Amino acid sequence: MKKSIVKIQKMDCPSEVKIIESLIEKISTDIKAEFDLEKRVVTFYHDVASEMILNELKNVSLSGELVSSVSISENDIPDIGPSVEARTLKYLLGINLTMFIVEIFVGIYAESTGLIADGLDMLADSFVYGISLYAVGKSIVTKNRTAFLSGIMQISLGVLCLVEVGRKFYLGSEPLSNYMIIISIIALIANVLCLVLIHKHKDGEVHMKASWIFSANDVIVNTGVIVSGILVYYLNSNIPDLVIGAFVSFIVIKGGVTIIKLSRPQKNVDGKDKHCCSSSCD
Repeated sequence: MKKSIVKIQKMDCPSEVKIIESLIEKISTDIKAEFDLEKRVVTFYHDVASEMILNELKNVSLSGELVSSVSISENDIPDIGPSVEARTLKYLLGINLTMFIVEIFVGIYAESTGLIADGLDMLADSFVYGISLYAVGKSIVTKNRTAFLSGIMQISLGVLCLVEVGRKFYLGSEPLSNYMIIISIIALIANVLCLVLIHKHKDGEVHMKASWIFSANDVIVNTGVIVSGILVYYLNSNIPDLVIGAFVSFIVIKGGVTIIKLSRPQKNVDGKDKHCCSSSCD
């Protein structure tokens, strides 16, 4: 096993980090890497020839200079944890799955279309975060494909929400406003926490932009369900609950359409796909 330190002058943003992560996965799944963007240095822990890594970096226009390479034992390899993105997405996934279960069960008991729709929205977000978690470290093409799949799931669940609204409008319902308000306040707190967690990544790659869009939409939705719960209480009518259910449905569908648009590769002025942010993009 070897520890090789490589200076990569063109590695100046997270996009290059993701390209290198994807590259070393293709070489060997046993390779580990630690990145220092400030110093533009990557420390590789590997059992393949250093020249192989350097040649592969050169092939993606990220030529590196070998600073040092020494033999080490496997016990000397540090425990390289998941990336900041991966840890953030795991937290988001856990929060949304928990709130999905809570809102679905309470929504069914309280006969609230708004809570059920918001619960399905949480489920859609869970799909997004799970898919985004899978995309961390993968190629740009993979990120775009997973974002596209996220959008399709979002639109599908939005349509299901609309069907539920229509069913309740036709059959009637008696939503319990107190449950709507209390659970929506809890969900609002959870989604504000999600926004705080993901804020630093909101201008990142497409899979992280998708996560930011969904979390921002959720705050709007939660506020709407709280307002509808108050109106249900004062008006003694299920119409506010149905209105917010329909509103959530359109928010969900709109978010899905936006993500599908983001999943399309951006074009440079010369018509080529734009996949990274530095001078290494040819």
